[in-house]
Amino acid sequence: MTIGELEAYGLERLSDDEIDAFLASQRMGVLGLPTGNGPYMLPFSYGFDGASRLYFTYVHGSESRKTRLSERSDHASFLVYSAESPYNWQSVSVTGRLEAVPETEWEDIDDGLADTWRPKLVEAAAADVDVAIYALVVEERSGVKHTGLPPGFD
Repeated sequence: MTIGELEAYGLERLSDDEIDAFLASQRMGVLGLPTGNGPYMLPFSYGFDGASRLYFTYVHGSESRKTRLSERSDHASFLVYSAESPYNWQSVSVTGRLEAVPETEWEDIDDGLADTWRPKLVEAAAADVDVAIYALVVEERSGVKHTGLPPGFD
């Protein structure tokens, strides 16, 4: 079924303001990097600048598949979702240009990274291994939500 067809059952499209608010309120999503055999999917914490960029902190080693794929990829996708119940959930999908942020610019993006949630494991590892920051420059985005029971189930 299409989103239009699902609207009859209570699905709603998110406005741009709702998408921004949702991205700002969440801290985890799934990053999809292109490969020849379908996307390489990774759970990732992120920061959001409030407008058009998502930031990811990579903790990586010499054989990091995510780093290799990120360096080769022009574009990536990111999905953020929250599901409180079968009748109360929302999701936002973004696609855009993936680019490494030079270390000389890291201080400039502190606001976009300030609220990024990081597992303690990642924080501990970051002290001992290489770290890089990538930005997903949003080119396309969409979001949907369902709040409440579908029509007829009052």
